[in-house]
Amino acid sequence: MLRDVAVIALDGFSPFELSVPCEVFGTDRTADGLPGYDFAVVAGEPGPLRSEVGFTLGSCARLDRLRTADLVVVPAPGDERRVRDDWPAPLLAELRAAVARGARVLSVCTGAFVLGAAGLLDDRACTTHWRHARELATMYPAAKVDPAVLYVDDDQVITSAGTAAGIDACLYLVRKEQGSRVANAIARRMVVPPHRDGGQAQYVELPAGPPDCDTLAEVMEWMTRNLARMMSVPELAGLAAMSPRTFARRFVQETGTTPQRWLTGQRILLAEQLLEETDETIDVVAERSGFGNATVLRHHFRTWRATTPAAYRRAFARSAAGRAGPAA
Repeated sequence: MLRDVAVIALDGFSPFELSVPCEVFGTDRTADGLPGYDFAVVAGEPGPLRSEVGFTLGSCARLDRLRTADLVVVPAPGDERRVRDDWPAPLLAELRAAVARGARVLSVCTGAFVLGAAGLLDDRACTTHWRHARELATMYPAAKVDPAVLYVDDDQVITSAGTAAGIDACLYLVRKEQGSRVANAIARRMVVPPHRDGGQAQYVELPAGPPDCDTLAEVMEWMTRNLARMMSVPELAGLAAMSPRTFARRFVQETGTTPQRWLTGQRILLAEQLLEETDETIDVVAERSGFGNATVLRHHFRTWRATTPAAYRRAFARSAAGRAGPAA
């Protein structure tokens, strides 16, 4: 259930990271047929709460507002405070209590340090911004820090890397709880990609190149429009007017993954949508999403989602009505 969302604001907060959950969960989109959330920004400590760029939050909910939340989001508290080990004890206690009663917590960027201080990263896989991953692992040695990925879902604790990865993690959770239609619609409103796989590379070093060099956006858009057809790297390279080797190298530079893995991920997303929103057979879903047949679709679904297409459909069919409607 994802109805009640609370976001923590701390002194020195990073405005962008705070705004990410506000945009995903705090914007009313019920007129578009999307779910509404009981949403609040909560003061994690006594004010005034100043951002790292100098403005001050005027009004926030009290800390006890966390006690009803299904999801508590902890954005980056500001770089200069990221390694504090004296976060307010009442906040840490409320975070532990939230997880103990079954709620989820989600950190954005260096918000993971707050979860670490609460003991919520012990024996869990997690991540943070790649620049601070070593510090997180040093301060909380029981945490299993992966510095390379965009976000990690470890049961009730979801951690994400810097800035844009926070958007990815929030949309991932919406997709998990409320389905592809809702997540895709929110992403379209935000004009962001509807899904980036959590295991995608967090940081990709782009080599220097001529200032007028083209990106692969048009080719990727073509790939997305033609997922049902077979395509090869030489064919895609031809569309990009590159050699296959140059195309493959450029693709990894721009996306952090290979053309084939990226394509498979997009096909998985399309298959999920078809499983959720249509009554087509598994064979038809496999064909329309570019996997060719049900056997291949099942193989990739097990690899990517650790389940089968039929089980995925049953899970979402059972919960779609209850998850997709506006909050009461």
